Amino acid sequence: MPTYIYRIQPVRPAMLSEGLTTAESRITGEHFEYLQQLMQEGVLILAGRSLTSDYSAFGIAIFKARDDEHMREITERDPGVAQKLFRAEWYPFRIALHAPENGENE
Repeated sequence: MPTYIYRIQPVRPAMLSEGLTTAESRITGEHFEYLQQLMQEGVLILAGRSLTSDYSAFGIAIFKARDDEHMREITERDPGVAQKLFRAEWYPFRIALHAPENGENE
């Protein structure tokens, strides 16, 4: 199954430095639940975000999707994207090196 890298950025970067509005907090929770669901389904390989809190902040995820259309559906169904909290882009991606034992949370 093809692999894709997914990059999101907040539409309102100040949400990270000034704090989330009530709506942004709700949508962020829905976005996280959506990613957890995709992980349980075996579609999401990993997800995380940069620790910056300015305009350069971004999140990434790596997905296994059937094809470009499936990846488009994954993107469109993301509550953070659908509700315009995040802008998203994705690209076909090949994992060249992978050492899961090095990726443990510290």
